[in-house]
Amino acid sequence: MSKRLYVGNLPFSTTEDQLNNLFTSKGQVVSATLITDKFSKQSKGFGFVEMSNDSEATAAIESFNNCEMNGRNLTVNEARPREKRSGGEFSRNRSGGSFNKNW
Repeated sequence: MSKRLYVGNLPFSTTEDQLNNLFTSKGQVVSATLITDKFSKQSKGFGFVEMSNDSEATAAIESFNNCEMNGRNLTVNEARPREKRSGGEFSRNRSGGSFNKNW
């Protein structure tokens, strides 16, 4: 079973190919994804790498967590599931939105 890793504090110049090549040294990389700003397309300095199994993921964490890459110390750990965002007290409708009051 594959294991997804969070990779943080990446240099902003890092490419997905560089990320993939780095982690390939510890095992089979299923995917490597950099997170970018949706408007500027610039890297946000973090991404995710999916390793093919737990032992390779553990080896990658042990090797690369706090490892220096282009002057920055990487943060590598097991990715947590994405938390669901709540909409709070506001709701959207076709007119643009309104505040829900419970009388």
